[in-house]
Amino acid sequence: MNGFFSAAVQEILLLTLALKTSIMSSQRLERFVAFWTLVFIRIVTGLSGEGRSVWKKDPNFSPVSETQMFLYDTFPKEFLWGVGTGAFQVEGSWRKDGKGSSIWDHFIRSEFRAANSTDASSDSYTLLDKDLSALDFLGVTFYQFSISWSRLFPTGVVAAPNEKGLQYYNTLIDSLLYRNIDPVVTLYHWDLPLMLQEKYGGWKNESVIDIFNDYATFCFQTFGDRVKYWITIHNPYLVAWHGYGTGVHAPGEKGKIATVYSVGHNLIKAHAKVWHSYKTHFQPYQKGMMSIVLGSHWIEPNKSEDALDIAKCQQSMDRVLGWFAKPIHGDGDYPEELKNEFSFLPRFTEDEKNYIKGTADFFAFSFGPDNFKPPNTLSKMGQNLSLNLREVLNWIKLEYNSPRILIAENGWFTDSHVKTDDTTAIYMMKNFINKVLQAIKYDNIDVFGYTAWSLLDGFEWQHAYNIRRGLFYVDFKSEKKERIPKSSALHYKQIIQENGFFPRESNPSLQAQFSCDFSWGITESVLKAEFVASSPQFCDSSLYLWNVTGDGLLHKVKGVKLKTRPAQCTDFVSIKKQLDLLEKLKVTHYRFALDWSLILPNGDLSVVNRQVLRYYRCVISEVLKQNIQSMVTLYYPTHAYLGLPGPLLQTGGWLNQSTAYAFQDYAALCFRELGDLVKLWITINEPNRLSDVYNRSSNDTYRAAHNLLIAHAMAWRIYDEQYRSFQYGKVSLSLHSDWAEPANPYSESHSKAANRFLQFEIGWFANPIFKTGDYPATMREYISFKNRNGLSYSLLPSFTSKEKQLIKGAADFYALNHFTTRFVVHEPQNGSQYEFDRDIQFLQDITCLSSPSRLAVVPWGLRKVLRWIKTTYGDIDIYITANGIDDQSLDNDELRNYYLGKYVQEVLKAYHIDKVKIKGYYAFKMTEEKSKPRFGFFTSDSKGKPSIKFYNNLISNNGFPADLQFSACNPSRQEKQCSFCLFISQKQPLIFFTCCLFSTLILLLTIIFFHKRKRRKRFKAKTIWICVSFYKEDTSPLFQ
Repeated sequence: MNGFFSAAVQEILLLTLALKTSIMSSQRLERFVAFWTLVFIRIVTGLSGEGRSVWKKDPNFSPVSETQMFLYDTFPKEFLWGVGTGAFQVEGSWRKDGKGSSIWDHFIRSEFRAANSTDASSDSYTLLDKDLSALDFLGVTFYQFSISWSRLFPTGVVAAPNEKGLQYYNTLIDSLLYRNIDPVVTLYHWDLPLMLQEKYGGWKNESVIDIFNDYATFCFQTFGDRVKYWITIHNPYLVAWHGYGTGVHAPGEKGKIATVYSVGHNLIKAHAKVWHSYKTHFQPYQKGMMSIVLGSHWIEPNKSEDALDIAKCQQSMDRVLGWFAKPIHGDGDYPEELKNEFSFLPRFTEDEKNYIKGTADFFAFSFGPDNFKPPNTLSKMGQNLSLNLREVLNWIKLEYNSPRILIAENGWFTDSHVKTDDTTAIYMMKNFINKVLQAIKYDNIDVFGYTAWSLLDGFEWQHAYNIRRGLFYVDFKSEKKERIPKSSALHYKQIIQENGFFPRESNPSLQAQFSCDFSWGITESVLKAEFVASSPQFCDSSLYLWNVTGDGLLHKVKGVKLKTRPAQCTDFVSIKKQLDLLEKLKVTHYRFALDWSLILPNGDLSVVNRQVLRYYRCVISEVLKQNIQSMVTLYYPTHAYLGLPGPLLQTGGWLNQSTAYAFQDYAALCFRELGDLVKLWITINEPNRLSDVYNRSSNDTYRAAHNLLIAHAMAWRIYDEQYRSFQYGKVSLSLHSDWAEPANPYSESHSKAANRFLQFEIGWFANPIFKTGDYPATMREYISFKNRNGLSYSLLPSFTSKEKQLIKGAADFYALNHFTTRFVVHEPQNGSQYEFDRDIQFLQDITCLSSPSRLAVVPWGLRKVLRWIKTTYGDIDIYITANGIDDQSLDNDELRNYYLGKYVQEVLKAYHIDKVKIKGYYAFKMTEEKSKPRFGFFTSDSKGKPSIKFYNNLISNNGFPADLQFSACNPSRQEKQCSFCLFISQKQPLIFFTCCLFSTLILLLTIIFFHKRKRRKRFKAKTIWICVSFYKEDTSPLFQ
């Protein structure tokens, strides 16, 4: 602790120096007051351990740091895996074989009318063999259970023990050792014998300390030769706070706050007495270890840079965990914050401090829902509750000098109606255990064991049977009360077997390149066309005079007309900007969308906006001059903007089949006007997402989708029959194609739901086009099943034989937009909505790296969907037409770089290993939109982000080559010459201007040179004439 105090003093000195500087610089009085407030808080909190540094975040924190992401690694070989229960929760048989009543038996009968007793419990007392089979199934190395004090001694006072109870615990311990499972025995898990409560007032009375020690001594004498790990008391904070303060727990007293701290005081002294008794009389030959389970919440500051918020977080932890941890694991006394705030807080004498200090052989820590409920009883200090187990372990390490830690209780809960499919519990467990692994590997925290809570469903204290926490499901109303493993049990068993986590979804990184003709693109949404050139100065034939009257304005000279040049595409400023952005990205392809409503404002060919068409043609032609091909999307609807011409919207939009014919005419116009410059067309972007718009009923959704499919097919046929032979382009539609994983890998219903999602989301449009000409059989059958059972009245439209023939094969490649992987849960739903027909819900995997908009970063999902497309629809060409993520950072978008690198790596694996015919990858998107998730490489005002350089490198390397110096696609000498020619053609205006400037400069220098030479000759001639004149004067008669 000396090092800590020196650090604290150093911090005070730094603060004093800051004060001096503040006064010397005459800053505001508020700074002066804020300083002394901070000093006061430091004094009040007692200059406690270094735990507060956990909340001081690194300003250079990276969201994609390996130390912050899910860790695939193993625990130390000697790591202990266990599971726990509490006697009162699972034993049942509360009046059987001479057991005495406990305070919880009485509390249930008086306070829980709906739960008369624990007779409906798992009945472990009589079904021990089934518990042991459950332990065998898991493969744990230890079992943490508690002894029912009143089952051994009905009155609580040590006398002749209850033989039946003694036999039960002996049998349990011997059976565990026979299976090589270490017993971890808790002496007190809240079920105080009722007689001690009624006679002495329970833990309010110091007399119970000696009685507890007598009981513990008996247990050491009886079981200690076989027990190597002892827990004195389980979570004393909850015993004191809820048992004698809020009244939520037995004995249900709602006393004064002074009583709460008096109870806590006695619990600490009881623990210390038992620890010393064991150390003195039993530990020398039994060789066991002992601790007390301390539970806590975790808290995060509102602002990590705010010292006041951090101080409040420290206070919150001191009031809960520090209340018991500091006396036992610290200096033997309460946190200074508690002592200063509560004058009634009992005081330890110096002898008691020395007696209590260090009375634990390891730090036993509980982190579960009981520490967070009820939330209104927690000491949050206005800050935010958090489930970050890794951070609280760091706090313990820093606050209490790096103790050895046993996670003595951890897990979560499900609702009572959940049986074996406890999917949420899987993800909570996965997250908690991985946080422990990170703490061990990255933070050097000495965690030596983990206890999953709990083995069985049972009585959950104030929640009675309204929630479940077991790894094994128990039907409390059944006679046999079988222990049925839940999904969480299967998951925990797997973790134990592997001693950690192994990646299953991906091969190691691949060093390879794509083919030389691979398309590297960027995707933009709808381009808003300019109707009039933004730079008309070369097109206006008028002559202007500036500032004639001193007003600083241009004045047109009437009657004077100048010769002007023809209009040029670069007169559009927005096109210049796009060209500049594309040049920085160094892509080979540019995907953008036309605006149907601008080109055909009436929805038909009666009015064609030629200016808009000219603008789009200019974009394509100017982009081509940069050697960039365009992939043009004809129709790009969004949830906010349907993108249909007004008259078509008024007639029902896509619910009216006439819209499909209008789209055919529009597509034909675009093919005719732009097709000579475009080789890749997308008819409709993400028609499978228009369910968000046409959602009044499922029949509206299916009718709109039906017409969209027909519209696409007619547009494709028009191109195929009239334009392909001389334009040589390809046409498809782009489908939103996220991958679906069963949220619960152990649940067959979830696996079926994931496949159903793919059929309803992708197969809905892909099956008619790439396979059968009709909707997926899975989709039709499932909707029919729901109809037969009265769960839905949805009707999936039917295609005529002519329509099937029209649609089947109406695509030249598969175009997919992929952003994330969805974790799918089977969730039966009633009602006639498209979303209800699928019977699915999505679960957010809290262990996944996610974006601000909660898109999970799951790179292997892209490879999986690519393989699925190949398997389902054959060996077809595939273009990834949109792939990207939102990243809030403007100056260091590391998340986007990480996403790009990982997802392109999976595309490369699909290309080389799975032999998927991937033709191109288009990152999404070029520029972000204001007030929307930041997907862009450029801000809305065209400022570039660092991810541009990262994407440049991917493109220039054409993947991930083993040798960065070598590329299989190095251009030939002729291609390099052509590139130079391309540069010349692109920069013609600049080159012409430079030549003119240079010629003018040469001419000007020549004129100056000749002018000076001429002046020099004239000067020389004049000098000669003067000399001659003097000579003549010298020879005159006057001077002779």
